[in-house]
Amino acid sequence: MSEATTWVDPYRAYNFKIMIGGEAVAHFTECTGIDIDVATVEYREGGQAAVIRQVPTITTYHDITLRYGLTASRAMWDWFLATAQGRVERRNVSIVLLDSAGSTPVIQWNLIAAFPKRWRGPELRASAREVAIEEIVLAYESLGRAS
Repeated sequence: MSEATTWVDPYRAYNFKIMIGGEAVAHFTECTGIDIDVATVEYREGGQAAVIRQVPTITTYHDITLRYGLTASRAMWDWFLATAQGRVERRNVSIVLLDSAGSTPVIQWNLIAAFPKRWRGPELRASAREVAIEEIVLAYESLGRAS
């Protein structure tokens, strides 16, 4: 018989920070798209036609979408504008998940050689009472994880 395990609560999705080039450049409200796919090719071996084997081929790292409150800081805009003008500035980006107190890093995903590929401005409405939110989409070459 195995020993009883102690229940550990899962990490909270709202305690995170984004580091770009080692600096926190904005207050991010949302980070989506941490996603990797490995494509496969199927084949059948001779003499075993009923068995379909799969071989991994290309790994695809999907775009990351970051949403953040609009402030006077131009850091994200200037980084995107450089890409739009043909001066791609690849930077390492870390998505850091924090403990329930929001103070200690528990997991970190590292986007290697990221660059902004899309920017979306805030939705502005005179009747709105929300924070103005900008969005930037990052492409990157590979993803690592530290815990």
